[in-house]
Parts: sequence; C-alpha cells; structure tokens
Amino acid sequence: MSMKIYDAYRLGIEAGMTRDLRPKSEVQRILSDAKERYESLPEGQKELFDMEDLWNPYADSRFSVGMEKAKELDAVRLMWGIDISSAEVLLADRLREKGERLDAIIAHHPLGSSKTRFPEVMMQMTAMFQNMGVPEEKAYELVKNRMDEVLRGMQGYNYNQAADVARMLDIPLFNIHAPADNMVEEFMVNKIKEDQPETLQDIIDSLMKEPEQRMAAKCNSPPIILAGNPSDECGKIMVKMNGGTSFSKETYAALAEAGVKTIVAMHYPDSHFDAAKEAGINLVISGHMCSDSIGVNLICDLWEKEGIEVIPCSGFTRFSRN
Repeated sequence: MSMKIYDAYRLGIEAGMTRDLRPKSEVQRILSDAKERYESLPEGQKELFDMEDLWNPYADSRFSVGMEKAKELDAVRLMWGIDISSAEVLLADRLREKGERLDAIIAHHPLGSSKTRFPEVMMQMTAMFQNMGVPEEKAYELVKNRMDEVLRGMQGYNYNQAADVARMLDIPLFNIHAPADNMVEEFMVNKIKEDQPETLQDIIDSLMKEPEQRMAAKCNSPPIILAGNPSDECGKIMVKMNGGTSFSKETYAALAEAGVKTIVAMHYPDSHFDAAKEAGINLVISGHMCSDSIGVNLICDLWEKEGIEVIPCSGFTRFSRN
C-alpha cells in the first residue's frame, strides 16, 4: 500500500525533528506553547490559527496547497526543487500533460504559508552557539536580534505567488526547509568528526568526497575557502547548515571568544567577510545548492524505502545513499 502524500510530508518533518540540535524537551515546549495559544483564543480567532503549529515546530515548513486532498492521494512520484516558483509549477503541469505522473510539488526554501514566518526557526542557532561554548544568554541575544530583523524584512513578500498557480492547477504543494537542514547539519558534523581535518584544504577534500559537491564542481561551483589559506590549521570547527538564514556580523566576535577558529557554512553574506577576518575566523563555503541537496536527499532516501520516486529540479541534485 502506497504512502499518502501528506504522510510523506509528515515523515520528512518528523525525521528533521529527531535531528534538532535543541533538547527534545525544548522542541516539545514549542508545541505545548502553541496548543496553549490556540486554546486561549476566542472562538472567532481560532479559524485563523495555523493548525500545523500543534505538531510541526518549524514555521518554515508547511503544506501550502491541497492538504486535505493530499491525505487521500498516493505519493508515488513527487517533484522536488530547492526553489519553486510559478515556472516550476507550470513545468510540473506541462510534464503531466506529456503523460508523466507527478503527484505533488515540493520546495525546499519557504513559500506560501511558510514564507513570512520562516525566521522563527532561527532560534535553533542558539543551541549551535551554545554547543560551541557561547554562553546561553549571549547566544539568545545574538539570535533574537537577528531573527527580529529578518522577520521585519519578510513582510513585503508576494508569499503566495507560486502557491496560487499550484492551487489553480490543482497540484498539491508543500515545502520542507528546517528539517532537511537539520539532516545535513548532522551529516556534516559527523563527517568532520570522522575525517578529522587538520587544515582548511582537508575540509575541502572531505567535502569533495560527496556526490552533491562533485556535481556542483562540474557546474563551476565547488566548495571554496572564503577566508583563510589552504594550509591554515582548522582549530575548533563549527558547522552551520541550519537556522534558516545567516546570523549577524556581531556573532563572529562571540564565536572567536568561545574558541571557534573555522566555520563551514553553505554561504555567507559579503558583509561577513571583514567581520570574520577581524575575529580571526576562517570561512569555508560548502556550497548552497549542493549542501541543501544533501539534506533533501537524506529525506528522499527515507521516502525511497517507502517506494516513492523523487524527480529533482531547480538546483536539487538527487543522489541516493540507500
């Protein structure tokens, strides 16, 4: 019996929850707080509440179109892209017209009902910073200030553009962001532990063992050393794959004080280059599309075991580790 589309979505979210950097009690507290908020609402407001908050702690991952239908439809062949715009929705419809089976479209990056609230997942970074030795209060302050800044910037987006196209074409659409990033965070942390790199070049060599990074290199987008030299010693390494978006420039000084010498991340804002150099921290770019692809692939591998095929598009490269 085939897995339903909505059950596949839930499986992806729940897989990411088991890899959350925060204690399980903290993740459960987020869900408990949501339940309290819902129950305290006056009746006229309850219909406006995002019911996914009651089981899904990631505001950046939502089922935006066709949820009820997706609870009945089988997930046999899904299309997943890192970014889904109206063009990819039209592509899915065109493939259907040509006779290909596509049961739903999945985005990695937030869209639809996950777009404006997505910065809420940035609070995951507090656990990352604390694991590196940043004091709890300082970690919270750094993340909260940056989260509020990003939330303010989200308010002007045309968040439902692709979702509206999917709705008009009657194609289920959802996205999985933080859970997939949690998957690649765990993967990369374990990779660093296993390979024990001593220099920045060792980190690059380690990354280049992965098929996603090798494919990116073929497209002239390999992992690179952004700040530092290949022969520089790594020292204490922080892996930064999750948290929704980049942290603030002020964070580098706090990380340096905690002893961090090298950060491996998908990408960095250009304004971070000088801040990192001033703090004496090396920066390695693991690659955005290829690193996101690892996290997505790890969820696709779970689906593959359930008989679900995933068609990659829009920056996602499919490699199975089963």
